[in-house]
Amino acid sequence: MRPSRWRPWRALGLRSRVTVTFGLGALALSATMAALTYFTARQFILHERETAILRQAYVNASLARSSLLRSSSPNITQLLDSLDTLPGSLSVLEQRGFWYATSFSVGENAIPGSLRGLVLHGTPATQHFVLAGSDQMVVGIPLPAVGAAYFEVFSLAELARTLQILALALAGAALVTTAAGAVIGRWASSRALRPLGEVSKAAETIARGSLKTRLGAADDPDLSALASSFNEMADALLERIEREARFTSDVSHELRSPLTTLATSIGVLEAHRDELPPRSRRALHLLSGEMRRFQRMVDDLLEISRVDTGSAELLLDEVEVGELARHAAQAAGAIRVPVEVDPAVAGLRVSLDKRRMERVVANLVANAGQYAGGVTRLAVEAAPGAVRLVVADRGPGVPVAERERIFERFYRGQASGHRGATEGTGLGLSLVAEHVRLHGGTVWVEGDDQENRFVVELPLGGGARDGSRSNGAAGLPDDRPSASVSREAG
Repeated sequence: MRPSRWRPWRALGLRSRVTVTFGLGALALSATMAALTYFTARQFILHERETAILRQAYVNASLARSSLLRSSSPNITQLLDSLDTLPGSLSVLEQRGFWYATSFSVGENAIPGSLRGLVLHGTPATQHFVLAGSDQMVVGIPLPAVGAAYFEVFSLAELARTLQILALALAGAALVTTAAGAVIGRWASSRALRPLGEVSKAAETIARGSLKTRLGAADDPDLSALASSFNEMADALLERIEREARFTSDVSHELRSPLTTLATSIGVLEAHRDELPPRSRRALHLLSGEMRRFQRMVDDLLEISRVDTGSAELLLDEVEVGELARHAAQAAGAIRVPVEVDPAVAGLRVSLDKRRMERVVANLVANAGQYAGGVTRLAVEAAPGAVRLVVADRGPGVPVAERERIFERFYRGQASGHRGATEGTGLGLSLVAEHVRLHGGTVWVEGDDQENRFVVELPLGGGARDGSRSNGAAGLPDDRPSASVSREAG
């Protein structure tokens, strides 16, 4: 029950939670202060009002008593009118069973019976009651010397309006305080989380491959510890990656010498193949195939280690893309597959590393032949600011969940364990991705259950990354320098 109860709160971002917390804190504090202020002011105002009412009532009762004592037959109505009363107050006098009042709206029946009984029996009393929908306060004072009782009814409507205005003012102040608290919370959370935003950006930059990104020193001691820890983590990550890359490179280099010896020995055996018995020839055939596969794997590992260590270089030449695709497809064995060239890019020449792009096409053709029944279509297409190379095969389609992972190293997904799966190294598509990335391009796979389409997109306005050079010239300075583009005449 508890996790589900807090799930909506946890769904909010940290900045939103801090803002809401500040707002709720300001609301609770302002509401508490407003309530205390209101009830304290209400008690004080009521007390002052009741004191003034009692004082005025006793003064008027004393004046009425004096007037009744001086005259044996006074004009009581005139007497009541002559009394000095507060605004909104009315006087009522009872003498020997007769009731007199300054207004027809207030009389014997308007005064609460309980208070009336107490006063008529000689006990002074006060009481709050409602008359005609308005709050009232009545003060009853017995006058036994003249056989009478004096009552004065005071309207509390003005006091109620004053308290209502006070309540509205305090409620408005509480709302303003709440909004101010939320604004302060938003501002404080933004300032507090700004360093985390910088950490997030640095982490994203590192994830994109810029492993030398670091956080600057912070003046705040707490943030300084965070920046120092992050930089130490990045240094450790970079050191580990470099160590693993060096290990892969060293192992690959060390394997080349014995592989060369083995390949030479197998070549000698191949030269005398006809002299071997059938069983030995079959064993030699298997050994030759595994040796070639082993050599391809070592070559692929060496190529990847160059990319990882940053020593991979692009030798740029102006290449006609359609012709490059034709030669690469033929070299990879896709002789019968025609290359479709979009008229919009026919004759277009782009600065590319010919060897690497031929390797891209060869790996895609080999991948199609190994896992998808062969290439069905090769096409060079135009795209906004780019040129695309499309290699289609017979499928089955690559599942959506694997369309990014198949470009990871040694990942073969559902193809693992199926026909021909043991012949591949699991590095072909990852090398495709690395070669395309060095050219500043992208590669992806699309299609359906009947066909896979591997698409390589190379930008025309932004070409190779750092480390490229054209025919031995120095590399261009920025991350994605412009590739030169020309079109053949005719």
